[in-house]
Amino acid sequence: MTQMEDQIQITTDFPLDDDGFLRRECPSCEHQFKWYAHQEGDPDAEVVNQYYCPLCGEPSGLEAWWTPDQLSYAQGSAGPALDRYLGDMVAGALKGIKGLDFKANRNFTLGIPTPDPLTESNDMVIAQPPCHPNEPVKVPEANTGRVHCLICGSAFAV
Repeated sequence: MTQMEDQIQITTDFPLDDDGFLRRECPSCEHQFKWYAHQEGDPDAEVVNQYYCPLCGEPSGLEAWWTPDQLSYAQGSAGPALDRYLGDMVAGALKGIKGLDFKANRNFTLGIPTPDPLTESNDMVIAQPPCHPNEPVKVPEANTGRVHCLICGSAFAV
C-alpha cells in the first residue's frame, strides 16, 4: 500500500477594515479584536511562533485566532476546489484501465454550500503598544484601559 502525498492548497482572502486590520478571536477568552494585516514580506512585521490576546493576555499558536465566521467561510470557499480535486483524482486513478471508460462528472459536489462573501466593519479603537509599535491592534472601545501587546504580552493603556 502506498501513501498518498498529494496536498491541495486553497487560498482564501478575508476582508480587512479600511485601516488594514483583520478580525480575530481569542481561543482563550473568545472575545474579538483586530490585528494589523502586514503585506507578505513586510520587514516591519514581527516574526513570532505565538501571539498574545490583546484582551486577556493569554498566548496561543499562530493558527488559533480564526473567528467562527472565518472558519465557516474558508470551509465553504474550499468546496468547489475540493470537488474538482476529488473528480480529477478519481479520473486519474481509473485512467488506463482496459475496458473502463470513465468521464468525470463536473456536476459532482460534496454539497458544501458556497458562502456569502464576508464583510468587515470599521469598528474598534486602534491600540499601539509602546514595546512593538509596528504591531498595532484594534480593541472594543470598552477595553482600552488595559491592553496586551500582541507580540510580547506586555500590558499597556490606550
